[in-house]
Amino acid sequence: MVKNRLIPVLLLKDGYLVRSENFSIHQILGNPVHEVERFNHWNVDELIYLDISEDDVYYGQRNDTRVKSAMDILTVLEEVSKTCFMPLTVGGRIRSIQDIRERLKRGADKVAINTAAFEMPELIQEAALIYGSQCIVISIDVRRNAEGKYEVYYDHGRKATGETPVECIQRMEKLGAGEILLHMIDRDGTAEGYDLELIKLVSESTSLPVIALGGVGSFKDYAKGVIEGRASAVAAANIFHFMELTDRRGKKAMKQAGVNVR
Repeated sequence: MVKNRLIPVLLLKDGYLVRSENFSIHQILGNPVHEVERFNHWNVDELIYLDISEDDVYYGQRNDTRVKSAMDILTVLEEVSKTCFMPLTVGGRIRSIQDIRERLKRGADKVAINTAAFEMPELIQEAALIYGSQCIVISIDVRRNAEGKYEVYYDHGRKATGETPVECIQRMEKLGAGEILLHMIDRDGTAEGYDLELIKLVSESTSLPVIALGGVGSFKDYAKGVIEGRASAVAAANIFHFMELTDRRGKKAMKQAGVNVR
């Protein structure tokens, strides 16, 4: 039986590790490379790095001066892969086969694609043919629209696609995607728990593994994402930064609820 996975998500913005809330508030937490050393000692199954920077040239704030940062995503990936002993997925700023190639060459096992999947869907098909579907993760950002219905957004959650999550994911599956990272924008950084209705709706509509992300506030949320939401894997960002022994306590809670974890 395939075991359910527990996955930390690290968000990078302008070369810094950040905390996110509703895709609009970002709090700097520190150096993105040092974190992987901590996760290597923890019992996590995979690691996801998402670069949410807006510009091609990264900038950081030092002494009230805007200076260029040396820590672009490729530099971070090169450093992280030296000591990362778990499967590594990297996403953000992927627009071409060359971008995918560069990330895989630097140690990524999979790539997560968001904006390009909507602006140039042919990239998904081409990438799956070259590298295999198992390498291609589609990052799907969802929120309730003005009518209160689930809708998929891209470009940092700013552009509406007009598609429901089910329509979008079934289309991506046909293009050759191998996995879905499902992120509920309205729950991002709120600690209110996963949107279980959304996760179940998506999980039951596709044969692809679904990674649930967005809203974890307690270790009990993980088991709910699997048992009630039917997700293949559960992921979180903020809780891994602000609570001790997050992996062990999280997996303990999942096992106690009957979830099949490593």
